[in-house]
Amino acid sequence: MRTAAEPIEVRRPSAVRALTVLLGLTAAATVVVELLNWWYAPEQEFGLAVRTGWALLRSLGFLVLIGHVDRGRAAAKPFGLILAVTTVFAVGRLVVPRAGVPPLPGLLGFGLLTALCVAVVALLYRSDVVGGHLVRHRKGLVVSGGRLSWQELVPKRPAVTGWLLTARVAALTYSPLMLVPALVAGGSILSGRLSAVPAVLFWLAAGVAVSYLVLFCTAFLLRGRPWARKLLVVITLGALAVDLPLCWWLLGLDGLIRDGVPLLAAAALALFSLHRAAARTR
Repeated sequence: MRTAAEPIEVRRPSAVRALTVLLGLTAAATVVVELLNWWYAPEQEFGLAVRTGWALLRSLGFLVLIGHVDRGRAAAKPFGLILAVTTVFAVGRLVVPRAGVPPLPGLLGFGLLTALCVAVVALLYRSDVVGGHLVRHRKGLVVSGGRLSWQELVPKRPAVTGWLLTARVAALTYSPLMLVPALVAGGSILSGRLSAVPAVLFWLAAGVAVSYLVLFCTAFLLRGRPWARKLLVVITLGALAVDLPLCWWLLGLDGLIRDGVPLLAAAALALFSLHRAAARTR
């Protein structure tokens, strides 16, 4: 017999439980596919190690996303979208070798990982049950009536659209997507290409600067400041103007495809999200 003081366990909807399992499988698949790519790579060079390490960090991102889903956080949708898209690019650029045919296990693993990422995005954005679950905000300490309590922090800013949140999350990936190829280019310095030192240092500094600019800009973007949207467009174009030429010069066409295209995809998603958010407010 249940007493009045005994807590009642709320069972999560089946779609939410399925999403949690799917995210766990995607995290595991990311690790397995990256290890396969590393094993079958003809040369375990410095650049491959950096790109593989960055891709492996995404498995931790999926674990963080599981926590957001369990807590019903509204930010889980845009976070899951950009994580799935950039994971496909990050892993896909390592499957194809510089020369020759990709190994069959790597191709099969990449196909499975892509299917899992598509399924994650479909559940996040197409399931009404999941959408109804992801409505909460983070919790924090709140002073109310002279008492300190731990409760949900409802934002004081006006409600923002999911497209603005997506633009913010996409823009937050600019910095790591710039720093990874900069670190790869740093490997050429170790091999004696000292003329690349100024360019690599500038690349690293630009990647760090972009992270601070995006944090500043998106803080006002979510508060509905019109100038913040224009500033984010400028930051996006500036990041592309720095990253793509340096990828071409220091890493060649192979580096431009492997490291430039993921940033281009994130930038396109951010700009598209800004456009959709602006269209909704008209």
